[in-house]
Amino acid sequence: MTLSFDEKLRNYARLAVRVGLGVREGQRVLVQAPVETAALARLVVREAYAAGASFVDVRWDDDDVQLARFELAPDGSFEQISKWRVDAEIETADAGGAVIAIRATNPNLLGGVDAERVATHQRTLAAYRRPYTAQVMTNRLNWNLISAPVSGWAGLMFPDASAEEAVEKQWDAIFAATRADQPDPVALWQAHLADLKRRRDLLTEKGYHALHFQGGDTDLTVGLADDHVWGGGAADTPGGVTFTANIPTEEVWTAPHRERVDGTVVSTKPLSYNGTLIDGIRIQFEGGRITGASAQQGEAALLKMIETDEGSHRLGEVALVPHSSPISRSGLFFYNTLYDENAASHIAIGSAYRFNVRGGVDMTLDEFLAKGGNDSLTHVDWMIGSDQMNVDGLTKDGGREPVMRNGEFVI
Repeated sequence: MTLSFDEKLRNYARLAVRVGLGVREGQRVLVQAPVETAALARLVVREAYAAGASFVDVRWDDDDVQLARFELAPDGSFEQISKWRVDAEIETADAGGAVIAIRATNPNLLGGVDAERVATHQRTLAAYRRPYTAQVMTNRLNWNLISAPVSGWAGLMFPDASAEEAVEKQWDAIFAATRADQPDPVALWQAHLADLKRRRDLLTEKGYHALHFQGGDTDLTVGLADDHVWGGGAADTPGGVTFTANIPTEEVWTAPHRERVDGTVVSTKPLSYNGTLIDGIRIQFEGGRITGASAQQGEAALLKMIETDEGSHRLGEVALVPHSSPISRSGLFFYNTLYDENAASHIAIGSAYRFNVRGGVDMTLDEFLAKGGNDSLTHVDWMIGSDQMNVDGLTKDGGREPVMRNGEFVI
């Protein structure tokens, strides 16, 4: 059965609200969306009301407005932020509401501007936004990320197509990656989430002391936090709302031990970070801390990101994704972490999710750090998996078990 574009778009909005956000009766909802994605945002609003939301508001974003600031605003002005934009997130979360973001931007938007301007803005924004981020990192609210085509991004993905054709191709790729092009994507997602739950439960039961990644130029041992718990697929808020934070999602992940990461790791896909493309990343770790970092492209942005704070010199996430995932099989590079991280195993520099440590949500920061968890203003995923990557689970008694071979699970 071939669906029309409008049917696929409605499927996508319904999937985002019903499976992704998990809106409950009477809940307020904040939608964050670029102006170019207005058609999808409006459908999300209607789907949220249909799911029982009491109030749905939209916070609009615009690439050109953001670019104009970084190009034209005076030096010394980048510690100013629009607090009301963050306050909308905090107010919604504090009221027991839900937040959905349509993340879509030109990955090269800020590639030609001063990296120090961008870094200053990001540090200031992250510091003010921390009360909201803390709720996200502990699953205290139901939240969701999706994406949609914007012209600059579509043109980068499909450079040989016309502007109109590129957007059409990107929509096709997004619908396929999210299963929105199928007659009943909600049922397909329920089955997929059940598979992810089985894998995360098995890895939690294994309780590995560390994971050893070896393939290509990567030889990295990632110690795992004490009492770590694997996540993947759906999650629950303390109030019992089930949600899926990312659509699409193909990963299972947990918290590394902040002091037990050693070796060298090399990226296998570029990273689009705050409007700058970073490629050819190579990082050395010793005792959990970054001791050397370089990139073939975008190195200044990489180094600024690492220098955000002490926690950004360490890892906050390690995730396993099979090389045969639908996004990997598509052969497409999305220039968007939401998609590209679901094509390859990856690690994240910066803060760890509290729920990846048993009891971590209710711990003090010192208790969380003592378990090996990490804390930072930032959290940036980048891809290290490939069809050459082997991953072993290392046990506390020195044993070694195969987890992945040539990028595929063997457990």
